Amino acid sequence: MSDRLDRIYTRSGDKGTTGLANGKRIPKSHPRIETLGDVDELNSLLGLLIAELDASHSLHTPLAQIQNDLFDLGGELAIADDNYTVITLDTVTRLETCLDQLNTSLPPLKEFILPGGSRAAATAHLARSVCRRAERRIVELSSLNQESINPMGVSYLNRLSDLLFVVARTLAREKGGSEIHWKPTPQENL
Repeated sequence: MSDRLDRIYTRSGDKGTTGLANGKRIPKSHPRIETLGDVDELNSLLGLLIAELDASHSLHTPLAQIQNDLFDLGGELAIADDNYTVITLDTVTRLETCLDQLNTSLPPLKEFILPGGSRAAATAHLARSVCRRAERRIVELSSLNQESINPMGVSYLNRLSDLLFVVARTLAREKGGSEIHWKPTPQENL
């Protein structure tokens, strides 16, 4: 890849618009930019989660691959062209395989789980909730007329949020830790 940015600021967005990779300028408040922002935030949270893990941790490599996938999804959103797709059924299937492998080592879920258990688990829960927001945004964007969206992007984010829940459960149980279960407030206290 050649040098793409010779300076960081361009001043081209000072009037509230931003440029897509296809050259089109749209408002920074456009649902496409909101979706891109949520995918970027999710990717940043995954970077934070990875930083919590040892380089030899079994989740390090799959999470790093997911970061690359999210960058690809961001590229699809920025290019905004039906002919440019990177996220495929194979990409979604890879997440499902990882999810199934992780889930086999967990006990059946009998109670609601609160975010926490460890710093890494809490970070995975936060990433999961941002992933759900990104999923809602991409669904909203896909419902707009004349907006090009790869439907596999919706499937990918849906599956990724499930995977991040299982990752959080896995991380909470590491090193003798445990998940935090929800304790409903007794009715007499309401």
